[in-house]
Amino acid sequence: MTHSEVGWGGRRAVFHVLACCGLLAACEIGSEVRPLTAPEPVTAPPAAVVARPPSEAPRPPEPEPVPRRVAPEPTERTRSTQALAVKLGALGAKVDDPCVAPVGTGCARTALASFFESLDSLSAGTASGPTVIEALGNSLIAGDRIVDILRDDLGAGFGAAGRGVLLVDRMAPYGGRGRTGYSKGGWEPRTLGELRKPPHLFGVTGVYHVATVAKARSRFKLEGEPRGTLWWLDVPHGGALTVLSGDTVLARTEPTGSGESKATRFELPAGTTSVDVVAEAKGAVVQGVVLQHARPGIVLDMLGVPSADASLYSRLDDAALRSQLAERDPRLLVFFLGGNESKRLEWKRTDLETLRKDLGALLRRARAAAPGSACLVVGPMDAVRDTKDRGKAFTQRPFLEAVVEAEREVTQAEGCAFFNLYAAMGGKGALSRFHQSGFMHEDLVHPRGRGLDVLGHLVTDALLRAWVETPPASRRVAALSPAAGSPPGSTVEAAP
Repeated sequence: MTHSEVGWGGRRAVFHVLACCGLLAACEIGSEVRPLTAPEPVTAPPAAVVARPPSEAPRPPEPEPVPRRVAPEPTERTRSTQALAVKLGALGAKVDDPCVAPVGTGCARTALASFFESLDSLSAGTASGPTVIEALGNSLIAGDRIVDILRDDLGAGFGAAGRGVLLVDRMAPYGGRGRTGYSKGGWEPRTLGELRKPPHLFGVTGVYHVATVAKARSRFKLEGEPRGTLWWLDVPHGGALTVLSGDTVLARTEPTGSGESKATRFELPAGTTSVDVVAEAKGAVVQGVVLQHARPGIVLDMLGVPSADASLYSRLDDAALRSQLAERDPRLLVFFLGGNESKRLEWKRTDLETLRKDLGALLRRARAAAPGSACLVVGPMDAVRDTKDRGKAFTQRPFLEAVVEAEREVTQAEGCAFFNLYAAMGGKGALSRFHQSGFMHEDLVHPRGRGLDVLGHLVTDALLRAWVETPPASRRVAALSPAAGSPPGSTVEAAP
């Protein structure tokens, strides 16, 4: 994790900038130029006005202090993961954080400004509630790996505020239950990644579970959360869902068969250790359960779905997307996409123009549903051509770099930031190094073990570096081009 620091002392600011990103210049923002007007004539001063000596003249208000951004101290696990990343040649990359509000030659706000401001509030101790991150994507994150490092490291540095969105059961009969309830069966999962479109609409989770028997039950162990929300689909003949704590009914849905996504909120009495969601009849549909604290801290919702790409995310219902993201009120939307797109390009099942169109549509829909959120797209990792002969040398997937560049172009055009995971993990040949170190599954597509930790660390480190190195938008801002005559890597001092 980077130990860089940006601070402001007195009326001067010093920005240390990496050579690859040019220099930072300063400009004042938020000021208005007012026209000069002649004062109205005054025949005599009012009697109550008493002239003050110069020493007693009122002083202009002091400028508000600017937050001092310092990266959290890395944990021992983070140090170990960073060392492994270096050993694997995964040296990281910077986030492309485009300007979304130019001012002259400078920039009032970058794409990640709203998320960075939330980190400022958490760091300063002035936040009044949690900072929610929504992570959507494909199988790279669907097992809650990679994003678990982002959640844990940001939580260690800025505080944790609970688990957020959970599923009533697993997405498949295998895998962990870190983001699900505990069930003995009775729930059928359906996902937007299926080859054929499932019969019901999806909410933001991209998953729903249908009760296959009456009294299907899922239990959630609590961690002191004061309240929760049940997201459910009001399907015809689906039956009601009940939220229980022991024998106490906390909430009960009232289905009408409208077909709409709905939310039922419930309070959790002090001392409650678990809560159950029970389907009273076969056919009831659950989209998710929200459990979190009201305190400040990081909450990261893992919303990844196996086989997903930007095109399949069109299966999200607009009304559910708007209502559920409005409830979550995220500060950052993260999309892990590109791996399945590059594979489908290789199979000639799509083309780059479709990729651009579908990704742009997804980003616009999500940002319209969460207008106060920043947006980040994480590109695909290194990938190799499908082959049945494991004895042959790896050949890079032919459209991989084209997908990376297409995603970069679309995200910046849509006002989002972009992180090149392919470059961060070492570019061409990185997958081979991960494989030789035992960090790839036999399918040569999915990382495993500490290889997943390394990828998560690369994303976390890049975000924290960008937060530290970007001046807060309320004062001084990055120049759109390097300062003339300044050598790369030099220090630029911002005038008051």
